[in-house]
Amino acid sequence: MSQKISLQALNRVLSSLDAARNGPALYALLSTFCVAGLLLAMAESALARSETPWGVVWAGLALTVAFYGVNTTGLLLMDQALGRPVRDVQDALRDALLVAHRVLLSLAVVLGLLGLVLAALLALLWAARLPWLGAPLFALTVPLGVLLLGLSSFAVLVLVGPLTGPSVWAGQTVRPTLRLLARQLRGGLLDAAVLMAGVLLLTAVVSAAVSFVVVSGARAMSLLAIWGADISLPPQQLMAGLFGYGLRSLGAAGAPVAGSPQGMAALVGGGVVFALALVLPALIYLRGCCAVYLALREVPDEGL
Repeated sequence: MSQKISLQALNRVLSSLDAARNGPALYALLSTFCVAGLLLAMAESALARSETPWGVVWAGLALTVAFYGVNTTGLLLMDQALGRPVRDVQDALRDALLVAHRVLLSLAVVLGLLGLVLAALLALLWAARLPWLGAPLFALTVPLGVLLLGLSSFAVLVLVGPLTGPSVWAGQTVRPTLRLLARQLRGGLLDAAVLMAGVLLLTAVVSAAVSFVVVSGARAMSLLAIWGADISLPPQQLMAGLFGYGLRSLGAAGAPVAGSPQGMAALVGGGVVFALALVLPALIYLRGCCAVYLALREVPDEGL
């Protein structure tokens, strides 16, 4: 077994289930989803009225809220992962406003390097047009490009995306974050991939359990609403809010819509359930990323 894929590392990943008991993190992420969703709805409404500038403003605010909200939640989850007292949500938000830019800077450096790789490949493809060198050069460029682009995508998926945030949440600056990513890319990409596969599997199991609870409970509640309260609503509308749909989405899909107060209440209540169902798997995933970072950080920096 690899030094990084130890029982302690796997236990860290399994302990990500504790994220469901982190009340401040749950509150922070739920608030983030609700506010960002409201801003996105405002952006959609503005675009529907052909008010493009306002739509862009509301969408930008939604992305900003989502970014800082996720970083606030990450700080709270990192406190839990490190075994120290979880800070207040207000303190976490203040800290996120101070350090979240490090995540963007780290990602900007990585994207810049990927841009250089892409530019080099484009230069080789342009050189492949030359009549006397084109065919042999293209024969070499194809496997090189496939490997570089494939490995880059894989590294972004299992390394850059999951570990950049946790590194900053643990108090690291841009340079140590980039050093960790470079070390893992050089000699620990598969180890990170195995640990992240465990996180994704755990998240999928939680998502399946949450989906079963939501769908089965929704069907039972639909029957009770009709039989017990004599509320007659289209079944699609009763279920729509549970999956994040609104009246405009239902109308565009051609589904029957009831504009009664009960119908609006069903969408609002279903939206609350949808937010809760979305928060739990997201918490598990973010907590799992923190666990993977801590497991990889404990390996000595050989040669760095």
